[in-house]
Amino acid sequence: MTDFLNYEQDGHIVTLTMNDPERRNPLTGNTAVPEFLAAIDRIHADHSVRAVILTGAGSAFSSGGNVRDMGRYSELPAMELRREYRLGIQKLPLALFNLEVPVIAAVNGHAIGAGLDLACMCDIRVAAEEAKFAESFVKLGIIPGDGGAWLLPRIIGLSRATELTLTGQTIDARQAVEWNLVSRVVPREQLMPTARAIAEQIAANPPHAVRLAKRLLREALHSRLDTLLEMSAAFQVMSHQTADHHEAVAAFVEKRTPVFKG
Repeated sequence: MTDFLNYEQDGHIVTLTMNDPERRNPLTGNTAVPEFLAAIDRIHADHSVRAVILTGAGSAFSSGGNVRDMGRYSELPAMELRREYRLGIQKLPLALFNLEVPVIAAVNGHAIGAGLDLACMCDIRVAAEEAKFAESFVKLGIIPGDGGAWLLPRIIGLSRATELTLTGQTIDARQAVEWNLVSRVVPREQLMPTARAIAEQIAANPPHAVRLAKRLLREALHSRLDTLLEMSAAFQVMSHQTADHHEAVAAFVEKRTPVFKG
């Protein structure tokens, strides 16, 4: 039996590949969520990891919720279904949000419903030219139950997020980059090399600075300026005391390439 999520590490970079291409990499009705949570715990525990790439096998990034599995939802007691959401799919955005290591979504194909929201849980999104995006919950008579209503407006703005959510329309990669949903669109054969190049640029920097900078960016989404400045001061004090900061300063003065050990 093939695991849903393949975990591969090459140097300081981990690649996570959703591996159910025949069903277009759904996130429910399978072991996707516990496997994601286990992979995130593994990354947390491994301080050699400095960047993560997330992609899908086959023609789709992720089709989101398994529609064939949704029939049973109406048969469950309301509180039992609520508990299933809270202990299932809703753990994923919290886990990815709190992961200090940057995550790059390499969107190789359709990212639909919870699949789009999964891409939005990542820090950087790069798309293949064939990629399509839809916040399509309304088409099934449901709402974004996995945090999409919080994530999407913060990435593309409230008006465009509302348009995508209430129409359920599908947009292509060209429109996605125009709306800042993704930062780059590249030919399919260049998708993973591009994501890898970004990951390598990140991994080349002092890992403590990368992790703390990501944390500040995440906190800035819901913090006041004065609160964020206090956190920034604390993080900066910590950073100034690290060996990697001392190495960066010494390398700059000596005009050589720094070597960061983390």
